[in-house]
Amino acid sequence: MYWSVWLCVVSLFIASITHWVYKWRNPKCNGKLPPGSMGFPIIGETIQFFIPSKSLDVSSFIKKRMKKYGPLFCTNLAGRPMVVSSDPDFNYYIFQQEGKLVELWYMDSFARLVDLDSTSQSIVATGYVHKYLRHLALAHFGTEALKDGLLSKAEDMIRTRLHDWSKLPALEFKTCVSSMIFDFTATSLFNYDFKMKGAHFSEKFTNIIHALISIPLNIPGTTFHKCLKNQKEAIKLIRDVLKEKKASPKSLKGDFLDQMIDDMKIEKFLTDDFIVYVVFGLLLASFETISSTLTLAMKFLTENPLVMQELIEEHEAILKNRENPNSGISWKEYKSMTFTHQVINEALRLASVAPGILRRAIKDIQVNGYTIPAGWTIMVVPAALQLNPDTYVDPLTFNPWRWKVHITFYFQSVGMIPLLSNQNDGRYIIYTKLMKCLGIIWMPF
Repeated sequence: MYWSVWLCVVSLFIASITHWVYKWRNPKCNGKLPPGSMGFPIIGETIQFFIPSKSLDVSSFIKKRMKKYGPLFCTNLAGRPMVVSSDPDFNYYIFQQEGKLVELWYMDSFARLVDLDSTSQSIVATGYVHKYLRHLALAHFGTEALKDGLLSKAEDMIRTRLHDWSKLPALEFKTCVSSMIFDFTATSLFNYDFKMKGAHFSEKFTNIIHALISIPLNIPGTTFHKCLKNQKEAIKLIRDVLKEKKASPKSLKGDFLDQMIDDMKIEKFLTDDFIVYVVFGLLLASFETISSTLTLAMKFLTENPLVMQELIEEHEAILKNRENPNSGISWKEYKSMTFTHQVINEALRLASVAPGILRRAIKDIQVNGYTIPAGWTIMVVPAALQLNPDTYVDPLTFNPWRWKVHITFYFQSVGMIPLLSNQNDGRYIIYTKLMKCLGIIWMPF
């Protein structure tokens, strides 16, 4: 009798586990899911995805599955069912359907860093709030803001830093550029002088970036746990600045944070927490993408003397045409730097900082005979498109001259994800490209 009961319990347990594993590997869908594998229960294929790579090429995780399943496949990362896409037409379609079929979405690690739970993600991703943030960022970092003084301030900042670096026996380029970009962006956002406070917060943000490619386990000793400590210090800094500004409304100077404080009188969604995490998110997003692309661009320039020579010739030609050789860069000169912008485009193409751009399906989406269920995450893989040999000849070769060829709208929008995605959710692509341009102009000298 005892053995019969025990055997029955074991059988039920095995049957339950088997049923659970089956359901995990075969999610419900009102149609046919794209091919792929959901990996192991709970962890999915997270471990394979996070294996680091030093190559500029598409990660082995993506390449293997593209070869096996095609440009559209399903997987599970960090416990979330996901469809990964390297299909250019579908990716273009997805970005055009924002707010209709899809919404902005983030991995759990990033969502926890910027205090986005599932509810607040939806609030930020769509509607009036989304529009407000876009207009606010464009007002402070868009074309008019750059023409009105941000361009000259950025140039002065780069001149000063280059002068300081010239006195050093050696420097770590990525660290120095990250610090420069971070300090300038922070000053532009909330007019804060980090030198007076003696805090090197750019280093803390660099550490925080590591959490974006880690499993979100807040356990002592893990990367995510260490990053959360740095995040709390950064959040405290921004919160303290916010309190100081709110306590002295007459001291407001009209920067990004000042504008949000003033708008709190009429916009109900603008709470202290919301403002703090918006500023934190902008800092986190801007300094890493700009500094990483600039660092990679400098590497390519040192390895390609012909590119460097043409850059110098373009810049010297502009200097010769100036009435005052000591004046700063004008907006007209910036727009006229054809080859410089080609170098930036090529660096952007090769520098896929983010492993993927995420959206979440609001409704079931039909694509190529497959169904992406509502609630699933969609990951667009920039590198798979930007390093596609069918679109770019010798895709791993740094060749700015490839941008001289006539480029159709299709090629720009479908084959160049950094520009497309940043137009939709970067909020200040013009500012980002400007900082990269100024860096490329000055740093070779």
